[in-house]
Amino acid sequence: MSANLEHAALTVDDTVTGEAVAIDLPAAGIGVRLTSGIIDVVFTSLVLAACAFLFLLASSPLSAALVQLAVVAVSVVALLVVPTTVETLSRGRSPGKWVMGLRVVREDAGPITAQHAFVRALVGVVEIYALGGAPALLSALCNTRGKRLGDFAAGTYVVRERSRLTLPVPPPMPPDLAAWAQSADVAALPADLALGVRQFLARARTLSPQARATTGTALVEQVMTRVAPPPPPGTHPEAFLSAVMAERRERDLARLHREQATRERLNAAAR
Repeated sequence: MSANLEHAALTVDDTVTGEAVAIDLPAAGIGVRLTSGIIDVVFTSLVLAACAFLFLLASSPLSAALVQLAVVAVSVVALLVVPTTVETLSRGRSPGKWVMGLRVVREDAGPITAQHAFVRALVGVVEIYALGGAPALLSALCNTRGKRLGDFAAGTYVVRERSRLTLPVPPPMPPDLAAWAQSADVAALPADLALGVRQFLARARTLSPQARATTGTALVEQVMTRVAPPPPPGTHPEAFLSAVMAERRERDLARLHREQATRERLNAAAR
């Protein structure tokens, strides 16, 4: 998991939780990426051929200098403009990635922007088209996320979008905080913050001590604004977060049971 802890709030399009605790998005393997790349190269070649035909047809009565200018324009459109536009509008899905169920995301697993897509396309002109893809393949083989040089330059990587997401086991209620949690006013947490807390608690042991303390403290500060009164003095941040999540889970389950009972009574009365 990334130790970058700079993002505290995220939009609905993001695939990371509060405090950059990323949801499990497995990096794509070399095989599917290679297949995806071949599809993209074929697609780009077709775009290049179509653009070349149209430009050359329009510039046939013109001078050789204008024809050369048309060739440059065709190359820019096919190799830079089209890939950048497609990946930006599709949130990281080129034709090959769409077919193979892949998507480009940022290092923190969030959606890419036009800048990311442009950098990937620009570097791809050299590593894929000019050098036959050898640098891209070698780079992908040498790192755990299968990143090509364009991914390193843009700060992105490719994930398997169709993989099933499994959530961690809900945190238990710390026994010494049960009484406080039952009497406290614990408001519902935003979805991204609640998921961020669950992911952090599930992965806390895998973090470095500094990242663990920093992330835990930052999450406590956000959750504390929705809890009153505060926990007993000296409560460990992770124990506090576990208590809040466990109590909210119990209250939400109780609410759902009450709503179900109410529906059953109304259905029985209507019969």
